[in-house]
Amino acid sequence: MFAANDLYPGIEPYQQGRLPVGHGHDLYWEQVGTPRAPALLFLHGGPGAGCGSVHRRFFDPAAWRVVLFDQRGAGRSTPLGCVEHNTTGHLIEDIEALRQHLGIESWVVFGGSWGSTLALAYAQHCPDRVRALVLRGIFLGREAEIAWFLQGLAGIFPDAHDAFAAHVPPDERHDLLGAYVRRLFGDDLVAQVAAARAWCTYEARCSTLLPPRTEIVEQAPATSLLALARIEAHYFRHHLYLPPDGVLGGMARIAHVPGVIVQGRYDMICPTTSAWELSRAWPAGRLRIVPGAGHSALEPGIRSALVAAVHQFSAG
Repeated sequence: MFAANDLYPGIEPYQQGRLPVGHGHDLYWEQVGTPRAPALLFLHGGPGAGCGSVHRRFFDPAAWRVVLFDQRGAGRSTPLGCVEHNTTGHLIEDIEALRQHLGIESWVVFGGSWGSTLALAYAQHCPDRVRALVLRGIFLGREAEIAWFLQGLAGIFPDAHDAFAAHVPPDERHDLLGAYVRRLFGDDLVAQVAAARAWCTYEARCSTLLPPRTEIVEQAPATSLLALARIEAHYFRHHLYLPPDGVLGGMARIAHVPGVIVQGRYDMICPTTSAWELSRAWPAGRLRIVPGAGHSALEPGIRSALVAAVHQFSAG
């Protein structure tokens, strides 16, 4: 009987490698678990956040062959922070290239936040390759959701937003995204890193119900913070390379694909309304709203719900 209510113990990859995907991009990938078990793909958030060892722990290593990779410009993929030839379309092509490289016919796809966006975009592009979806902290990639992150959060986290806005002069605060883009992609490395730290601190302060996880930003290398902030700003500036309705308009293509949506009731980064709208447009998707939780996958209620959701698609 399944009894796990938290993450599995830490595990090391049984295989890892690099995959060149063109235009100078080289992707880091790894596999954990059981080689002959059903395959599962983990898609990290951001965009630009990269994978960590904790992400391996959502999955029963005896039941799954788990593939994790760092998306273009993120984590251990190179060149770090690169936004050239880095679009949603490129990432979908990368997933397919990795699937073919590893000889996988189809897989369960797991993604949270931006990872949920990419998982849905990939499934809509390659529905025959996706057995099921496990999604968390739904971000549908619409302009209103970007505006919420940049401005709307001020209604809930006025202190965090004030610090975020205060990083740029008053005459630039009418366009925070543009102001940050100018600094993140400017010629002054010190200004780039300072803007990246302000961007990532803002996101961290708003990501959990209690307490804020700003120590992650404080401990992170400047290069990682800069890569995350640059790639997020790049994708936001280009509307996630998605149509105006984001991934919601393509749900008819995957209406039959089973899935679970895990959503923190008090998720402020990706408010619950997006998860609700997705569930209404997805007949085979089941919504689980977790009380007493925010956005982070590592909050206790979220992580136990994710572990349970993955288990229901296992062969065991």
